[in-house]
Amino acid sequence: MEEEKKELLENTSEHVEKELLDLFRSNLSDDELLTRLEDYHENDIAGALEQMLPEERKRLYPILGEEKLSEIFSYIEDVDEYMKELDLSSAAKVIENMDSDDAVDVLEEMDDESRKELTGMLDEESSADIRMIRSYDEDEIGSKMTTNFIKIDRGMSVRKAMKELVSQAENNDNISILYVTDEDGKFYGALDLKDLITARDYMDLQTFMITSFPYVIDHEKISDCIDRIKDYEEDSIPVLNSDKEILGIITAQDMVEVVDEELGDDYAKLAGLTSEEDLNESLGKSMKKRMPWLITLLFLGLGVSFVVSIFEPVVAEIAFIVTFQSLILDMAGNVGTQSLAVTIRVLVDENVSSKQKAGLILKEVRIGLVNGLILACISFAIVSVYVAAAKGSGWGFACSIAVCVSIALVVAMIVSSFVGTIVPMFFNKIKVDPAVASGPLITTVNDLVAVVTYYGLAWLLLIQVMHVVS
Repeated sequence: MEEEKKELLENTSEHVEKELLDLFRSNLSDDELLTRLEDYHENDIAGALEQMLPEERKRLYPILGEEKLSEIFSYIEDVDEYMKELDLSSAAKVIENMDSDDAVDVLEEMDDESRKELTGMLDEESSADIRMIRSYDEDEIGSKMTTNFIKIDRGMSVRKAMKELVSQAENNDNISILYVTDEDGKFYGALDLKDLITARDYMDLQTFMITSFPYVIDHEKISDCIDRIKDYEEDSIPVLNSDKEILGIITAQDMVEVVDEELGDDYAKLAGLTSEEDLNESLGKSMKKRMPWLITLLFLGLGVSFVVSIFEPVVAEIAFIVTFQSLILDMAGNVGTQSLAVTIRVLVDENVSSKQKAGLILKEVRIGLVNGLILACISFAIVSVYVAAAKGSGWGFACSIAVCVSIALVVAMIVSSFVGTIVPMFFNKIKVDPAVASGPLITTVNDLVAVVTYYGLAWLLLIQVMHVVS
């Protein structure tokens, strides 16, 4: 059912884009074309533009105009190549008409020379907004805000607030929430547009204001406030400076992008990368991200290999046990990764107590034990039958190998659950990002645990106790 819906949406999108391409290539007058385009979303128009030849787009740009292009270009991923098709004056006007955060994204894609030229051609207000947003580090919430919002004073009457809304709405279209400031220009609260529209002239506007409206501080790390932003589910949330003055807002669209970036970044961190790569990143930059952890893991991997070499006499006595080494390693790795994911998710909440952390460790160990016992029973049945058939040996030898594999599996899963929980907690305690440090390290530690457990049990149970020889 989901696949059918997805296919339907894709077909619909393709159909709309084909309609637009036919429209762009028709002989309609400029006014007729603009009138027809009012029926289409800017995202669909952007998709159609991407399928056109540069010469076709250049003929179309003057018809669409800078204001319309600013809305369309905000939906194009790599907009730099399209901006280059405009003359500098038109490109500057397009950027001026964009939301400040979109304008910053466009400028960031450009080379230094083009960026410097365009920035110098912008009007004072746009230039100041862009400079402010670019002043923040990319991991600070201020770097994601837009200055497209409506602001009113708390002492305004209903009539005056409505007049102020109409005035500001000419340049700012994020009007669903109006932000209120006090006499000192500090953030006071928020007012829903619906409440303003339904209010009567004689009513006190302050009765409709939400004075405990959520906000974020401009220099807050995105990772620290992302959950708070998601929890409130507002259309937009104000961004304040340390003096509680409103600098901008984070819109719902910004929130979706921020969450998406954070998820991608966290996924990259679990692989030992410092941030998510993109398709346009250079070879050298990608290698720089990956190499430090790879070198560290090389030495840790060599340590695991040296440990394996200690058990060479065990392998010499019962060579067949090597067959099931990967089973133990893989299951230990899988369990450790699951515990790691759960733990990192819990550590996002800075208010988690030590008692709750201890409870999580015990819970993960219990889960590892129970899952290990279930999988051990399944493994025992399959391994014993397989060894008996593959080796053509008696059931005594087959069951001995199966017992060793099963016990090693249980022990490895218990220890891996513990390691997958305690390691990220340790890194979090010493103020090291657990997502970056834990993933690769846990994989290697679990490999070491699994190898020692498996071959150690083989030596103890099979050789020393049962005197099994292949």
